[in-house]
Amino acid sequence: MAKKERTPEEASRDQATITLLTQATEEGIETSFSRADSMAACPIGSDGYCCKVCGMGPCRLVKEGQTGICGATRETVAARNFARMVAAGAAAHSDHGRDLAYTLLAAAEGHAPDYSIKDPAKLREMAGYLDVAVDGKTTEELAKDVALAALGEFGKVEGKIKYLDRAPPKRQEIWKKLGIEPRNVDREIVEIMHRTHIGNDQDAEHILDHAMRAALGDGWGGSMMATDLSDVLFGTPAPVISEANLGVLKDDEVNIIIHGHEPTLSEMIVAAAQDPEMIKYAKSKGAEGITMAGICCTANETLMRQGVPLAGNFLQQELAILTGAVEAMVVDIQCIMQGVVKLAENYHTELITTSPKAKITGATHMEFDEHRAMEIAKEIVRKAVDRYPERKKTRIPEDKAELIPGFSHEYIRYALGGTHRGSFRPLNDAIISGRIRGVVANIGCNNARVCHDHLHQHVVTEFLKNDVLVVETGCGAIASAKQGYMTPEAAFEAAGPGLREVCEAVGMPPVLHMGSCVDNSRILTVLAEMATETGLGEDISDIPAVGMAPEWMSEKAISIGTYCVASGAYVIMGHKSPVSGVEVVDRMISDGWESKVGGRMEFINDPEEIVRRSLAHIDKKRAALGLPEYDPTKWGQSGDARMEQLIELPLEERIEAAYGNKAE
Repeated sequence: MAKKERTPEEASRDQATITLLTQATEEGIETSFSRADSMAACPIGSDGYCCKVCGMGPCRLVKEGQTGICGATRETVAARNFARMVAAGAAAHSDHGRDLAYTLLAAAEGHAPDYSIKDPAKLREMAGYLDVAVDGKTTEELAKDVALAALGEFGKVEGKIKYLDRAPPKRQEIWKKLGIEPRNVDREIVEIMHRTHIGNDQDAEHILDHAMRAALGDGWGGSMMATDLSDVLFGTPAPVISEANLGVLKDDEVNIIIHGHEPTLSEMIVAAAQDPEMIKYAKSKGAEGITMAGICCTANETLMRQGVPLAGNFLQQELAILTGAVEAMVVDIQCIMQGVVKLAENYHTELITTSPKAKITGATHMEFDEHRAMEIAKEIVRKAVDRYPERKKTRIPEDKAELIPGFSHEYIRYALGGTHRGSFRPLNDAIISGRIRGVVANIGCNNARVCHDHLHQHVVTEFLKNDVLVVETGCGAIASAKQGYMTPEAAFEAAGPGLREVCEAVGMPPVLHMGSCVDNSRILTVLAEMATETGLGEDISDIPAVGMAPEWMSEKAISIGTYCVASGAYVIMGHKSPVSGVEVVDRMISDGWESKVGGRMEFINDPEEIVRRSLAHIDKKRAALGLPEYDPTKWGQSGDARMEQLIELPLEERIEAAYGNKAE
């Protein structure tokens, strides 16, 4: 029997998406949403017991106790499949960091003149982490040494990844005792592929232990260095004002969408689009100017530093083209659907691929080279402008929301303690007192097999009501941005009384945008610094905090979830476990990992259950620390909240209400 196709309202909770899906349905245009409805997931592969690592298979182990031709058990097969997902995800994020290190090296040596060191202080900080001497060096000399040291972490011959020292000491001891300290970034990824080759590692627990080791090499190695290198080259983020959703596109301007994950390209295109020469060229074609907007994590990178508006998250990439208002979609690596090529053929939009690692059949390829970055960026912008006269009818949704992103861990530290006393102590104190019940890191993708943005929106709404501070990256962050949760004013409408008081005092949103999916390392840094402050234990596993990716779809999300678990976090993944058919392996990554590293991974699809388990875990950690039981009735009488009530009163009555005496 054919699967029932969802209505647009069933497929998404985002109004702009619903509007454009309605258009697609009326015009018979295929999207990822309709493809998901027409194609059932393979039940054997989705349960984790399909083995295809050799030419004797694929072996479908559908019966309990059944083995593959080689004798591999279902447990071995499921563990192999899970570990290979970790390897792919870790490779994608860590390779991103490697490319940034090469860009920094080229800039330092003068071979990439369009790039410069935007944050010398962060460069010196990196030097400290990598044991690079600072004294007596010019900025360029130091940048070269830091770049080479960072590249060395990918393939060093002996020792361990230096960035592991940024974790709490107790956590480092756990890794060392278990033998899962990553030696270098690449070696652990290669070893997963070696171990999971036919006839090699055939003990599920042993395979999964190494999956944690490789994931740690991503989280505390490749990804963390990628974030630091981006900050050095493009500036460490601080709050800016921007907008989110497809309504940011302009009907009378050339619209260029940047999509993917590499800031080296997107930063240059943003600069090129602002060049007076390019704006003049756009006006010569009849446009009023050039609008840049982003999708996925390229969006988050340029948003955090430049304020470039968000067009949308992963499942909105096709819908941006459906507006008929996009002259060019410029993509680099990761999360780019091949289906956008066929879709673009119905419109005037040109899809431009730019990475030597990612060509798409049918797209225009304009390979990016950091050595002549601005020259290529201007060529891309010109090609987009040339498409503007071919534009026909446009259907830009009106939907958009204001947001304030830019919450790097450095800025959070500054916001809480100022320039001279920057600290996470005030955050710890707010948790200790109970104003903030706990912290949730809501991250990850969208998945066309679940209702777009629904899980993100539901869980975040409930956490805010329950005084849980939410920090976000990736497409999850974009979902909250579109929902309007990323302004300080949102605290008055959505936050519980204790969290609202904290937001009022600091002037921050109740949901903090911390960057792209590679920037989950910022969250690790925040958790590590919270653990080294007093009052919340000695390790990440002690903190009342939960990590989650409710709508995950990418192998990167599995790597992220695994390194967070290995760092001591309770992690909830939505949708479905890739090893759900093998109960023993499911228990290994939950109960088994918790007994080893203090963190566990669970897959839960029901949003109410996600919230229930998260709050129960937060309360359990509060109790273990001896903190007072969460009681929202204690809060809600802050000065700012009272001022909102008093502002309508005459001056004399305001003074009396505020100070308890008559005005003289």
